[in-house]
Amino acid sequence: MKKHLFLSAVFFLITNFTMSQETTLFEKQLFISGEDTLPCRILTPVNFKIGKKYPLVIFLHGSGERGNDNEAQLKWGGDLFMDSANRINFPAIVVFPQCPKNDKWGEYNKNNLKDSTGYDFSTDAPMRKPLKLVSDFIDTLISAGQVDVRRIYIGGLSMGGFGTFELLWRRPGFFAAAIPICGAGNPEKTSSYKANFPMWIFHGEKDPVIPVANSRLMYEKMKKTNSKVRYTEYPGIGHNSWVNAFAEPTLMPWLFEQKLSAKKK
Repeated sequence: MKKHLFLSAVFFLITNFTMSQETTLFEKQLFISGEDTLPCRILTPVNFKIGKKYPLVIFLHGSGERGNDNEAQLKWGGDLFMDSANRINFPAIVVFPQCPKNDKWGEYNKNNLKDSTGYDFSTDAPMRKPLKLVSDFIDTLISAGQVDVRRIYIGGLSMGGFGTFELLWRRPGFFAAAIPICGAGNPEKTSSYKANFPMWIFHGEKDPVIPVANSRLMYEKMKKTNSKVRYTEYPGIGHNSWVNAFAEPTLMPWLFEQKLSAKKK
């Protein structure tokens, strides 16, 4: 199946990047796979060098930013990566894909059990189309030859937190680190994660949308066998815990210091 970027191929996008003079430095692109389209915003490093490999960051937005305008997904988190100091200190290819209005990243459903964390997860169903497109797009970017495959990071907030937890077990051992924010995941799938996988989970104590019990459960499940999982819970904070997470002074240094071990030849 043919996969490509609308208006410019991935290689052209990466090797012919020029600094945007617009408000946002994220370039608009469309990733097309067959009859499906994934809107994306892509930030390329300052002083990009052809032939050099860079870390890749994928960030999944929440339900409020769904659509096809290729704008809304930058509402939360875009500023963190556009920050001039961060662009200099942590050069990377950063991608913010956008999920369609009536879809979602992960395969889950709400339940009505008051004593539960509020969600049921499916492990038998294939990846939902938006997440599959994200996964395919990552492979397309890698094929362009400028991604450091030992430093691919995944993160997301709210609905994107669900997608983050899911893509980790869908592609075990692939990512170098993850930052799920106010999301939820299937605790039964944590055994599929890479051993001692670096993950920093965030949640607000008073979250009225996605119960904090979800992140607590994922952390408790993982910390028994994972010495590199971290959890930060913000007292008195509601659903917008991403504001606090993005303000963590050690978030970016922690994320970019993570890397996969070199494969043995």
